[in-house]
Amino acid sequence: MDNQVQEIVGAVIAAIGTILSAVSSIPSQSVRIVELFKGLDIVGNTLQAAGNALEADGQREPSLEKLGNEIQSIGNITVIAGLVLDLEEENEEKLVITGNWLQALGGAVALGDEFEDPTAAGQLYNIYGNLLQSIGNSLQAIGGTINLREKGADAGNSGDIVIFIGSWIQAVGSVLSVIGQLQEENQEASDKKDKE
Repeated sequence: MDNQVQEIVGAVIAAIGTILSAVSSIPSQSVRIVELFKGLDIVGNTLQAAGNALEADGQREPSLEKLGNEIQSIGNITVIAGLVLDLEEENEEKLVITGNWLQALGGAVALGDEFEDPTAAGQLYNIYGNLLQSIGNSLQAIGGTINLREKGADAGNSGDIVIFIGSWIQAVGSVLSVIGQLQEENQEASDKKDKE
């Protein structure tokens, strides 16, 4: 697969995964819905991990963007581990929180690469996209931490709304990143054609 196509496909897959995970963050009291959403979250994070890995692999040169995508993929895998491993509930939640912090870090690292040439095609979308993803993942980690603290005090799950908001902010950011990636790759293809 051509590197440019690979990066676009990876961005689209990651965005689909992010949206599925955002849908799974809708707070619910029904045990059946919660279990359904957990499965949806596993699928969403798996797609995000695969999409971020494809994007990283499509970037042949070492860069902050490549490193950021790799860190995000590791973060998604950590979240998946927290969702599927049979551990004590507190440890599962800590893995999910750690995975979200890793994704936030990956988004921030990738954001650094976008400032190299902020006037390039699609860069504004990439800047806002990575910034929103990083903010969204941070909110999810904070919401998980709130829930973890409250479980010890039997106070409930007030962090769920923070997780919900963070998930949708991340989803919007991932869609903006797809738009930016499309513009960036179109510009690169056009420049390549002009040189031939």
